[in-house]
Amino acid sequence: MAKAVKSDSITVPTPGELFAALGKSGKINWSAQYRAPIPVTYANRAQIALNLGGLIADGFIAVEAKDGQQVKNIGSDIMKLGKALGVSEQLLSRGNSINEFAENNQWDTLQEELEATQNEVKSSMQSHADQDLVILVTLGGWIRGTQVVTGAIMKNYNAAAAKVLREPALVHFMQSKLNAISPELRQEPLVKDVSEQLTGIEKLVSFPESKAPSAEDVGKLNEAVGKLMTKIESKESPK
Repeated sequence: MAKAVKSDSITVPTPGELFAALGKSGKINWSAQYRAPIPVTYANRAQIALNLGGLIADGFIAVEAKDGQQVKNIGSDIMKLGKALGVSEQLLSRGNSINEFAENNQWDTLQEELEATQNEVKSSMQSHADQDLVILVTLGGWIRGTQVVTGAIMKNYNAAAAKVLREPALVHFMQSKLNAISPELRQEPLVKDVSEQLTGIEKLVSFPESKAPSAEDVGKLNEAVGKLMTKIESKESPK
């Protein structure tokens, strides 16, 4: 957890940590959670940041599936979006490492390299006073990670696995961070939409600690984050 994004008293788990928690509840068909390749030519920096977070989550899925080719494909897309945000120099060596480790099936090392890539993106943007975009990268990764976790639980429901979805404080924290970004970025139509949808998502992850959400509840959460991901990755999103 030390590599997760720390701010105030809340730690936002990386997608890899979400997937590890889910994996403890049984065997998961990770390759069933792949999605079609997304565009990597967005013009809007907020949309690039949200999608970059989602792509890093996709990289963790491919590592869990032990699919070297998929890791390389996603790694290439991560580099393209990173370049669009101006962090390509720092990411270039990471991209080469990801390819090399994927070629050699070094899955544990790949997991670490993806976490390092995620941190590289964030530290690079922090140094360029792009802290607001760091929030969006983190949020994009969490939304995509939650889509994957809920999708896997829906395919093979069990109560213990479903309990990992209880994260009201985390969603509330991310919403508060989103509310604190620059007014200009906050007025972006996509950012406004994400912020509004998070309010409903917070309710869906606020079930009692002693009670697992039902399969139907998991389905509602999956639908909510799925709609958000569709908007985030859509080329038709307002520029």
